Amino acid sequence: MSMIVETAPRGQTRSRMRVDGWRWAGRIFLVFMLLYTALPMIWMLITSIKSGFAAMQFPPQWWPDEPTLASYQKLLDPQNSVGQDFLRFFWNSLFVATATTILSVVVAVPAAYAFSRFTFPGRNFLFFAVLLRNMFPAVIFLVPLFILMRAIGLVNTHGSLILTYLTFGLPLAIWLLKGFYDNIPVQLEQAARIDGATRFQAFLLIVMPLSTPGIIATAIYSFIGAWNEYIYAYTFLSKNEQLTLPVGIQRFFSENTTDFPGLMAASFMMSVPVVVLFLVLQQYFVRALTEGAVKH
Repeated sequence: MSMIVETAPRGQTRSRMRVDGWRWAGRIFLVFMLLYTALPMIWMLITSIKSGFAAMQFPPQWWPDEPTLASYQKLLDPQNSVGQDFLRFFWNSLFVATATTILSVVVAVPAAYAFSRFTFPGRNFLFFAVLLRNMFPAVIFLVPLFILMRAIGLVNTHGSLILTYLTFGLPLAIWLLKGFYDNIPVQLEQAARIDGATRFQAFLLIVMPLSTPGIIATAIYSFIGAWNEYIYAYTFLSKNEQLTLPVGIQRFFSENTTDFPGLMAASFMMSVPVVVLFLVLQQYFVRALTEGAVKH
């Protein structure tokens, strides 16, 4: 009885070992990045369920002996002054972010379609020029925009934030959507027009449904940008009833006391809508960011 043993060529074995080494290195790197991004959130969540004394202990108490949800109850209680403020700030942020998102989509959709389908003088220059605003730090435009908003009477109103957020949200929204429109075959619109549809009907019935993932990704990007913005909100708003969450949360700091559990609970609750929105719709967001890399 003879036994046949098949052995892989030596070069192939070394190549496979090299590939496996890189694969394991990639996995270790991904685990490291996951811990790097998740640990602050975990620490924030644990601190939010501590008492004020446990949160200030040193060395730190990694898991509280008596976890409590008192900070969350205080924030969500409309009968409490802290809860009233937090819920008002939350509503203000939600209103500003939602209005900014709707306006961004309404303006970016036709603008991106025009850049994708029409040829007109200066098209390439204008397409790159829309990004000019995003090439500079936000603080450079702080004073000019404040003077402009004061001149038109929008200081201490949410309108000043919505208009300001559009200035840096719209350019990237247009770029994201143009990548989607470029990958939708023009022949589909031409076929619809041969069947009797107008250009607007072809856009509405053919292009819009196919570009839904791009529109959703644009909406996510606009919402997150407006929801987390701090510098302009801190400058344009001074009335307590107009403040948004990023500015309102700093009210948990005072000169002599700091409510760390309350601060962490408010920060965690502020991140929940964005995280949920991103987890539910992240496939559209990733697709929009990579759409321009592949031509269909």
